[in-house]
Amino acid sequence: MSELSVADIEQHLKEFIDPLTGKSILPKKALKNLTLVNGELRVEVVLGYPAAGIKDQLESDIATHMQQLEGIKSAQATISWVVKPHAAQKGIKLMKGVKNMIAVASGKGGVGKSTTSVNLALALVAEGARVGILDADIYGPSQPTMLGIKGRPGSPDGKTIEPMEGHGLQVMSVGFLVDEDTPMILRGPMVTQALGQLLNDTNWDDLDYLIIDMPPGTGDIHLTLAQTVPVTGSVVVTTPQDIALIDAKKGMKMFEKVDIPVLGLIENMSVHICSNCQHEEAIFGQGGGEAMAKEYGVEFLGALPLDMSIRISTDIGVPTVAADPDSQVSGMYRAMARRLAASLSVKAKDFSSKMPNIVIN
Repeated sequence: MSELSVADIEQHLKEFIDPLTGKSILPKKALKNLTLVNGELRVEVVLGYPAAGIKDQLESDIATHMQQLEGIKSAQATISWVVKPHAAQKGIKLMKGVKNMIAVASGKGGVGKSTTSVNLALALVAEGARVGILDADIYGPSQPTMLGIKGRPGSPDGKTIEPMEGHGLQVMSVGFLVDEDTPMILRGPMVTQALGQLLNDTNWDDLDYLIIDMPPGTGDIHLTLAQTVPVTGSVVVTTPQDIALIDAKKGMKMFEKVDIPVLGLIENMSVHICSNCQHEEAIFGQGGGEAMAKEYGVEFLGALPLDMSIRISTDIGVPTVAADPDSQVSGMYRAMARRLAASLSVKAKDFSSKMPNIVIN
């Protein structure tokens, strides 16, 4: 038997398919280390997305795959991850302190978009990422209440503001700057200016992902984000109900027109489970979100139940993923967050930070 070469081992490892991206586990520069001593193989693989929830299983599966090679007595795999900045709209540079911005939109109110946004953000934290959330709903900010954060943000220099923190998230919302019962009575241009200040004047600290909890509709704020802010991708939230799907399609079309890729669709309130008898009933219809994702060729990230615990946890300021991290619902959010991050990881990277500045004297 001829001795195994590094090329043989790498080729075999390339044949292992990442269960989330559907591509080889070993894209360019993903192999961090490889050693083979007396038939004992050790490999270190770097993923482009956080995956704490499946790390152990993935390491075991890769080791099993590598042991199929003749000449390998034992194999051990180690998984880590590094999130890279990905390309946004053409001509818009990345923002300092933020690698990737993901807009979460719905096209209409009342479908649980803000609840989904905050739990997705917390799920990404649980998976091993540095995450922030921007409450872009100037008229009806909800993230301070959902995260149970009180007080005012500080300013180190009188020009910029420090993000608030809660449950491992960096957070910014107009709700931190005005009293809870004070209405924001602003015209369109002032709203977009306020949003720009919240986004650009916040000292975001080395975020892998900034989740933007969008307001309902497809108005000024959405257009401002599309034209001036480096949004890496978007997620559309809907319910199975036909009237919600109509507006969700408008949201999806809006992102398409402004060249922001839709990374996935989430169906919220897909089925109600009775807390007494556990009977399941599709109150708002069934399968609408998945059918819409298939129609538009976007990934269906998953479906969430109409569960009273989700509502209670956000009302008391401790969202589900933080309140009960081992629950079935938290597992659903984490699975969707992994799929979202994995979907983003295979998109085009942003290399603008590596480009040299040319100075002519």
